[in-house]
Amino acid sequence: MRLHQLIRSLSPRRTFATTTMPHPGFVGKCVLAPMVRSGELPMRLLSLKYGADAVWSPEVVDKGIIGCERVVNEKYGTIDFVKGNLAPQGGKPDERIVFRTLPAIEKEKLIFQIGTANPELAVEGAKIVAKDVAGIDVNSGCPKHFSIHSGMGAALLKNPDNLIAILTSLVREVGTPNSLPISVKIRLLDTLEETLSLVERICSTGVCRITVHCRTTPMRPREPAIRSQLSAIASLCHAHNVQCYANGDIKSVTDAEAVIAEHGVDGAMIATAAEANPSCFRSEGLLPWKDVVDEYFRTAIEVGHYFSNTKFSVAHLVPGKASIYQELAKTKTFEAMAGVLGVEYVSTEEDRMREPQQKVKGPKPNPPGSAKVTKSMQRSQKATGMVKPRGENAQNAQHGDGLVRAVSSSPNGERKENGQQQQGKKRSEREGSVERKQMTDNQNKRQKILEEPTKRQRSRERLSVAEDMGSKMSEAF
Repeated sequence: MRLHQLIRSLSPRRTFATTTMPHPGFVGKCVLAPMVRSGELPMRLLSLKYGADAVWSPEVVDKGIIGCERVVNEKYGTIDFVKGNLAPQGGKPDERIVFRTLPAIEKEKLIFQIGTANPELAVEGAKIVAKDVAGIDVNSGCPKHFSIHSGMGAALLKNPDNLIAILTSLVREVGTPNSLPISVKIRLLDTLEETLSLVERICSTGVCRITVHCRTTPMRPREPAIRSQLSAIASLCHAHNVQCYANGDIKSVTDAEAVIAEHGVDGAMIATAAEANPSCFRSEGLLPWKDVVDEYFRTAIEVGHYFSNTKFSVAHLVPGKASIYQELAKTKTFEAMAGVLGVEYVSTEEDRMREPQQKVKGPKPNPPGSAKVTKSMQRSQKATGMVKPRGENAQNAQHGDGLVRAVSSSPNGERKENGQQQQGKKRSEREGSVERKQMTDNQNKRQKILEEPTKRQRSRERLSVAEDMGSKMSEAF
């Protein structure tokens, strides 16, 4: 099985030339950063294969992991945290995997990142995964709306008391009882003094690591990272025996080595560069993107990964100018994706269940013998005496224009028909008179507006009056 080959192929941990001392909970020097959607199991496994010392999970919100059932998946060798939602009226439960890990490869190297704004919920969520990960990390740096609108992510930087309460609770109730390192990822504040003040408070909670994203909250990835504060932050962390990691614009092992050597940090995170090609963790340099894409696809199939995220990640791994990019974007099944990539693949029923269900497009068919009639058509029919036939009259009332004329079985049917036509004519006349009156009123309003003097004209008139009065007063004196 290829997973066993993957385990044997994991690169040995590299050694970096650095003067920093190892700290409790140390996991390595060059690690995969937490990335929503991109940091799922296949990406983590590939990053470890290509040389990452440790990997962070995507952020999982506390309420998302709370209530999950821990399921041992013998088919794939994974631990699945599954949440089931009962379908209405006692239907089939809708189960979804909130988090999946492969302990044979990543248990000692996986840091679970939790999104939270509440100490109690953070503790409850962390306890669920504590036995299957190498550490718990609190997200206090994400600037996205879905995170900060609930007080999570970078919003915690503006509420440091809550952040300190969360970290203190995690250390006391999850970290110490389980010998599990607790860490946090932050961003820079507006000034160095503010950042150092926050870092010192965080160090007092008992965390083992602080990762600094070298950008402020308003900054975006396209803006260069600010590293001028790293040395001071690292020195303060080391004074409290806390690790300091750097994040931002680190694209390779070479970049990580340079940042560690220059600023004295303990490690460095790679994010977007790994999203584009996880072989960036190789000391030898990048592999061709096609080799990485094929390996990612095969790994995703072997660990039972779902189709939508597989396609999302493959779209980031394939360069936009590649000839197969547009073809991949159109694929809707694993089999179609394998065909475009030219990868050997045998479709299974379980794979097809993880693919999106195809929906039948087009309007819903009308019941037999019925015709779709809009409200405007109904009004037109009533105004002109054209209505749907009922009863026996429907057999003889059909006309070639698709409308049907009401025919009464009584001797006065023709008189009723004429009466309906006259009523429709009167209604049309009333509607026409209302429209004409409205048009007249609108014209009068526009004319009135045009005749009224504008503000500028009125101000000019007042100014001229003031000038005349001023000239008369000057003449008087």
